[in-house]
Amino acid sequence: MKNFFRDMRAGLTRNVTLLGVVSGLTDISSEMLYPIVPVFLTSVLGAPMQVVGLIEGVAEATASFVKIIGGRLSDRYGARKPFVVAGYSLSAVSKPLLALAGGWQFVLFSRFVDRVGKGLRTSARDALIAGSVDRAHWGKAFGFHRAMDTLGAALGPLAALALIHFLGAEKPDYRFIFMAAFVPALLGVGVLVYFVKEAAAARPAGAGAPPAAPMSADFKAFLAIYALFALGNSSDVFLIMKAKTMGFTLTHVILAYTGYNLVYAALASPAGWLSDRLGKLKTMTFGLAVFAAVYLGFALADRPWQVWLLFALYGFYGAFSEGIAKAVVSHLSADENRASAMGYFQGTLGFLTFASSAAAGFLWDRVSPAAPFVAGAAGAMLSAAALLLWTRSRKFSF
Repeated sequence: MKNFFRDMRAGLTRNVTLLGVVSGLTDISSEMLYPIVPVFLTSVLGAPMQVVGLIEGVAEATASFVKIIGGRLSDRYGARKPFVVAGYSLSAVSKPLLALAGGWQFVLFSRFVDRVGKGLRTSARDALIAGSVDRAHWGKAFGFHRAMDTLGAALGPLAALALIHFLGAEKPDYRFIFMAAFVPALLGVGVLVYFVKEAAAARPAGAGAPPAAPMSADFKAFLAIYALFALGNSSDVFLIMKAKTMGFTLTHVILAYTGYNLVYAALASPAGWLSDRLGKLKTMTFGLAVFAAVYLGFALADRPWQVWLLFALYGFYGAFSEGIAKAVVSHLSADENRASAMGYFQGTLGFLTFASSAAAGFLWDRVSPAAPFVAGAAGAMLSAAALLLWTRSRKFSF
């Protein structure tokens, strides 16, 4: 047992641990506001639902685009931490900006600033994680980071509920909540600035730095295979809407989604450790198979207890897929283009998720509420099969 725990700790370096803390604090801040902002827009500022959709669409498209740009810039200038600090700082500043909003246009500006920050930091941060630990522990390192990030995502809505209860559920002070959300975000930036260290750049930084090296054929193949899955992986809003159609109250929805995040957080680090031993691509195949089963379950569910169970199982998919995918990208890229690879991977998935969500909304309205889940399950099954065949043909060692 002692050897097991010692093995679990191996590879969780200072940077990996601290970057997990930073992400956890930032996600507490962000997820405090995720269920609050749409209510603030509609009930306080009087914005229609079309504006809510516009703001979220612009926000996510911005993050996806900037992830690509941020990754290329990080590689071009041979630096990680400056982009990570700038990104987290922008996201932190966006929280108190919301408290100043007198119209939906200012909320759009705040969300834009927040997503620019997310896009700017994400690719460089993931490259910094990969550069802070031996490649033999990449699965565990990214799994731990996802665990901390997801734990923050679970605690954030609970903190929001507590503040709403404290302030008075009948008429909560949303602007006070926006200011309160600034506190954990600011703490995260402080930890990042003062305690996370970056090794000296492998090449001189500056305007004359060479462009990032091109992506490998294996990276492009992996991206194409995972894109099959992303085309059916619509927003989690549809899972929430399914719960609502089953009679869930807002509190029940938040608790079910929190349960999913807690399962995800508990399993992500052990799943990453397991992927380092059994193989990351094999572990990802399992994660995609779980996603397919869960989505089929959501398509067929007709009782509330089934939805509770499916949200919990959904945490297995996240733990056995999302962080491990970043470890795979690390293996399929080199030190000099790793941030670019992270940016291309995550930016492409972001754009595809936006497209799949639009398609899921069409299927929900024009076909049936079960149709988006059937489509998502089919995409995951195709991606899992293609990943399995590709892994066998290439005989990778990771």
